[in-house]
Parts: sequence; C-alpha cells; structure tokens
Amino acid sequence: MTTLIELQNTIADMVDDKRGILAMDESAPTIKKRFDAIDVESSEESRRSYRSMLLNTPDLGEYICGVILFEETLGQKSDDGIPLAEVAAAQKIVPGIKVDKGTGALSGAPGDLVTRGLDGLTKRLQGYKEQGARFAKWREVYPITDSNPTRLGRHANAEMLARYAAVCQELGIVPIVEPEVLMDGDHEIERCAEVTEAVLHSVFHALHRHGVSLEHMILKPNMVVPGKACRRAQPDEVAAATLKILRRGVPAAVPSINFLSGGQGPEEATENLNAINQQRGPAPWQLSISYGRALQQPALQAWQGESENSDATQQALLKRAQLNSLAREGAYDASME
Repeated sequence: MTTLIELQNTIADMVDDKRGILAMDESAPTIKKRFDAIDVESSEESRRSYRSMLLNTPDLGEYICGVILFEETLGQKSDDGIPLAEVAAAQKIVPGIKVDKGTGALSGAPGDLVTRGLDGLTKRLQGYKEQGARFAKWREVYPITDSNPTRLGRHANAEMLARYAAVCQELGIVPIVEPEVLMDGDHEIERCAEVTEAVLHSVFHALHRHGVSLEHMILKPNMVVPGKACRRAQPDEVAAATLKILRRGVPAAVPSINFLSGGQGPEEATENLNAINQQRGPAPWQLSISYGRALQQPALQAWQGESENSDATQQALLKRAQLNSLAREGAYDASME
C-alpha cells in the first residue's frame, strides 16, 4: 500500500458529518492536575485504568471517529490484555498519537513560545505506526498580549507545524495541525480574530512551502473567543467571528476543521459548535471537534477513581459525544443537558 493510499484511507475513516475526535493525550503533569481535582493519585495504573474505561465505552464509535493518545497510553493494554489502540480500532475509532514535546521560550521573541520535538521525529513516528497509530498531532501555542504573537513568533511556529506535517505524510500518517491562539488574557473577541487570522495565513503559507498535501491533513484551531478575563461572548457572536476568519484563512482543500475547546466548559463548547454549524451555510470543510476536557470533564466527575462508577463514567462520556454530534448538525439545545 502506498503512503498516499494510507493517507486517503485514514482521512476517509476520520472525516464524516457526524463524529468527532476525542483528545486523550494529556501529558503526565496535565492529567495529574485533573486527577488531583477528584482526589485520585495519578499513577501509571490509574491512568491506564481510566483511559481503558473510556475507550471501552459501548457505542462510542457512533460519535467518535478518532482518539489522540499519549505515548504511554499507546503502549498500554486493557484489563483483557488488548492493546488500547486495538480497543479503539475495534469500535472504528482511528488511533492517533501526540508527538510534540511541549513548549519553551522562543529566542528573539519575548513572550512567544515554540514547541519542541522535531529531533528524532521520523524514528518515533515509525515506532508509533507499528503500534497502530494512523495519525499524529502537533500543537503550537500563541499567547495574546499587546505585542504577541510577534511576526517572528507566528512564522517560527508555522514552520514547526509544516515541518512536522511533511514528515508525517512521508510516512503515510495523517497530521493534525494545531495552531492554538490561547484564551488567557483580557483581550476582546476582535483581538482574538485579528491574531487567529494572521496565524492561519502564516500556517498555510508554511504548509505550502513544505509541500504538505492539504487534502490529507486535519486542522485543529481555536474558536474565535474573548480572553478568559473578558466578558463571555454569546454563541452567535463566536460563530460569526469564527466563520469569518475560517473563510478568509483556510483553503477549501482541507477536508475537516476539528475545533479544540481551549478552556471552554463542556456546555459552552457544545453551544458554540452548534451555533457555528447553524450559521455555516455552504462550506467546503466539515466543522467538527477535537475536544479533551470538554468531553472528559463530566466523565471524570462521575468516575471519582472508583471502579464501581465505570458505567456512569462511560455514560457521561457517551452523552457529551452524542450532544456534540447533534451540534455538528446545528440540532443541539441546552434542554438536552
């Protein structure tokens, strides 16, 4: 099988008009914070048990098309001894892997960050593919201040995303390209729109320079929202601002745009997705999700680290996945909560 056929098969299995992606790739420090919030120790076994429980949720594949795994999780097995990547695949959920190595300060651009992890990426991807991963994810983050992101910051981050995506496609692995304009700050929605538009333009220029096939990638951007310290925007306002920027910055060749939740709560993230799909009109791309906490938070609250809560945990995850599937049709209503 050629790499082009592999890429096309993965896109076909991940892009439809109903399902979304479950982001389950929290780093060790991040999942520790989430476990701490429910007074559960974050150990290798507790992480395995929790993530195995989520992937074994009956009928999850009806609403979830792909799952982003952490490196540790890709090597773990279910209680029955089945690799978790195979547990996902059995539900027609495509296994994927987070491959970036976190952020650090960008020299020459005070306040900007850049993501590490290109060194040895080809070899790591080859190993992940042998373990069942068919797509990968790389995240670049863009803090907003009066002077950030700088021009250097935008272009350096875009270059990293493009280099990563090119390596993935050479190996037959679909890249999820994630440029996240952060919600941190007191900026208005107009400032987020301005930055997001500039970021998307720089990202797609870089992807073009590196010969990345847009038909065989997935974009994972932020929605256009105000900063956390600012007033909360109404869903119709978020939808209008987000769609305007996407139409200006995302080529029609991209098959799917899977939004990150970026600090939004579960209900808020679903409401905003619903409004976007209600307003979308004719659009060349699918508008879906790649949510982490906005899908998992109710499940964590139901679980509380107790095995006897497994059914309630799975039902909480399934409900959020179902509601977001309805939001993809613009058919969600808050009364469904």
